[in-house]
Amino acid sequence: MTSTRQASTPLPARYTHKYLVLAICCLSLFIVSMDATVVNVALPSIGAEFHSTISGLQWTIDAYTLVLASLLMLSGSTADRLGRRRTFQLGLVLFGIGSLLCSTAPTVGWLVVFRMVQAVGGSMLNPVAMSIITATFTDRKQRARAVGVWSAVVGVSLGLGPLIGGTLTDTIGWRAIFWINVPVGAIAILLTALFVPESKAARVRRFDPIGQGLVILLLATFVGGLIEGPNLGWVSVGSIGLFSVAVVSLIGLLLYERRRREPLVDIRFFHSVPFSSAVLTAIFAFASNGAFLFLVALYLQEIRGLTPFQAGLHTLPLAGAQLIFAPLSGRLVAAFGTRTPLVLSGITLGAGAAMLTTMSAETPMLFLLIAFAVFGIGLGLVNAPITNTAVSGMPAAQLGSATAVASTSRQIGVSLGVAVAGTLTGTSGLARVGAGFPAATHAMWWTIVGMAAAILVLALVANGVWGRRSAERIAPLLADPVTDGGVRTPTPVSVAVGPSDDGGPSGPSGLRDAPGDAA
Repeated sequence: MTSTRQASTPLPARYTHKYLVLAICCLSLFIVSMDATVVNVALPSIGAEFHSTISGLQWTIDAYTLVLASLLMLSGSTADRLGRRRTFQLGLVLFGIGSLLCSTAPTVGWLVVFRMVQAVGGSMLNPVAMSIITATFTDRKQRARAVGVWSAVVGVSLGLGPLIGGTLTDTIGWRAIFWINVPVGAIAILLTALFVPESKAARVRRFDPIGQGLVILLLATFVGGLIEGPNLGWVSVGSIGLFSVAVVSLIGLLLYERRRREPLVDIRFFHSVPFSSAVLTAIFAFASNGAFLFLVALYLQEIRGLTPFQAGLHTLPLAGAQLIFAPLSGRLVAAFGTRTPLVLSGITLGAGAAMLTTMSAETPMLFLLIAFAVFGIGLGLVNAPITNTAVSGMPAAQLGSATAVASTSRQIGVSLGVAVAGTLTGTSGLARVGAGFPAATHAMWWTIVGMAAAILVLALVANGVWGRRSAERIAPLLADPVTDGGVRTPTPVSVAVGPSDDGGPSGPSGLRDAPGDAA
């Protein structure tokens, strides 16, 4: 999206430190990204204190990711309308308050509610921070480097999350994993007020309350049916009611959004094969990630008897592989396009999951660590091409919306992965996993093998003749000639197929720059 500032009035000197602004934005990304892995490693301890069922632990994860997925697009448009710095600060406040409330939760039910408060704040941080970065770094090469730093922070937070969470859970207790967010958030709020300039979009899309409500209802009832189905019974009135509401919500969303001039989700996006394949790839890849983190945390602590800190150490091969291969994926996209990293991602994700189909209580730990690393390679390779494929052939004016839908799909994937993992292992209604849990996970690992194969097929389809032609057909229909307050000829953006002038990714996430800001 395009940012506007008062060009006639010079910015105060304290607002001109670009890399300090980047550091502040990365700080928000660090605490939000780390929060996911921190909570996963603490799940057994949370369940033991609250005597919670596994489904309660599933909701501890999914309540956060569902709210995050539901509000990402709304938060982005709110920031464009009210101001990105103001929205960013509000998000930090809500995230801090939610973290503090989580640390005082008396029951697992209240913990789930407070996680939702956290997620409302989290939805205002990462997408808004990226908008701030794109508004701050106007030079193409500087912006590419800034986005590279931003992406690296994800890997660092994923790696440190289990270690920090395990250490705090072992030494102080699981509640300490939420305390750490409060002082970090307070520092970020102060630094934002001092050094981040305000910016808004020149043109803001209208708020779509009906579309927003239907999205929330659809996600909540569908994921809720998956988690609670084993407890309620798949043919019970409750389960049938949840899935029925989900279907009606989906139909209502499709019909309503088609008629709206400025929809929350532009259904025409899905006429583009590359875009639809990117959404499905994001869901499959992050469902695999969500299921992996959930199942492995329970397996290492409940079956192998590791402490939370030891469990965190054993997930380092996963995080390390992601940290190494995520930037490599961007380079592959810039040099060869999205097909190569997506095909490699599908192969390695499937290989890692296939190795885990042999998991038992006596599986050699070295074998598991190798499987974790192979799995991590697949996850590291998939992220950059998802964004690139999603915006392939999109007009510049639609880059922000297309990227937002792709980001939302990632969170939906995590929610579905956790929900399906509990369902397939048959543990949702149990208080603790039993000796048969390793064998029960095999169905989920085979499901991930299938999703990995789907990622590979989607990569070939999206980059084929059919995919390219569909993107070319839809681009003129989506073009919005009004950008930067003037009239321009919309320029479709294509996936980078060669290195940029500086030898790095061609703009954010390996894309060649186009007119306007892809926030």
